Amino acid sequence: MLQFLASGIAIGCVYGMIGMALAITFYVTRIINFAQGQLMMVTVMVTAELVGQGYSPWVGVAAGLAASAVVGVLSYLIAVRPILAFNRFGFGWLVSTLGFAAIVENAAAYFWGPTSIPFPTILNSTSVHFGDAAVLTGQQILAIVVALLAGVAFELVRRHTLFGKIGMATAADPEMASAFGINTKTVAMVAFAASALLAGLAGVMIGPSTFANPYLGDTFGTYGFIAMMIGGGTERPITALYGGILLGISAEGANAFVNSRASDWFPFLVLALILVVSPRGLFSSTGPLARLRPVRAGR
Repeated sequence: MLQFLASGIAIGCVYGMIGMALAITFYVTRIINFAQGQLMMVTVMVTAELVGQGYSPWVGVAAGLAASAVVGVLSYLIAVRPILAFNRFGFGWLVSTLGFAAIVENAAAYFWGPTSIPFPTILNSTSVHFGDAAVLTGQQILAIVVALLAGVAFELVRRHTLFGKIGMATAADPEMASAFGINTKTVAMVAFAASALLAGLAGVMIGPSTFANPYLGDTFGTYGFIAMMIGGGTERPITALYGGILLGISAEGANAFVNSRASDWFPFLVLALILVVSPRGLFSSTGPLARLRPVRAGR
């Protein structure tokens, strides 16, 4: 029992970080960047490639995150900004971000090939035992710590910094923000870069448990979206982390008590059931778990 809970929290934190990355772009621009999983994949592939060439894993991680941030900004400039300029209230961005995801994925497959390559283990070779009930690798513990720190850091920036208040103003009314002299394009670019970095960190956390593969982003991008919807991340990005943890626990529980393939379909069942109960997510302002939100929730 404790083992699947611990493992579920660890993998759920990865899902939650991707969900937060999706929610951050929505929070600022009111669009969901469906290329977010591919941005995670860029970090994983660049890191694995550089480590394979003999560079330090930390050099690979830094370069991978930088590459992901660059591609994240490009996703805004190429797939989002022109669409919003044409029709801010339309849904053309849905097709354009999916198209951008396909381009990045196929470019990666062309450059690295469609087969998997090894990812550095980092802390996967160490483990911590919690009595006789559960064991977590150092990598899983790192994923939990990084996810929590990322969530806290985002909330601190959002609530207590000038840029956070500018981001809230841009999200609330971009035309009015522009009228007051805020460069909404720069704010959006920073948001897309930050979300790409967060997704890249999620890739670094899960990479040692998988192989680096150009198609890695499809699965984890989907799980990140589900985490965001379960938590209600469209209102507050940090709730996507809560949703990711619930998703991870439920998926690991399905693997343990149903069968080893249940995690392929069980998250979708969980999402469907939750959206029936709370269409805006469990931790949304109208959700059943809204009382668990901090008192100073802000926007």
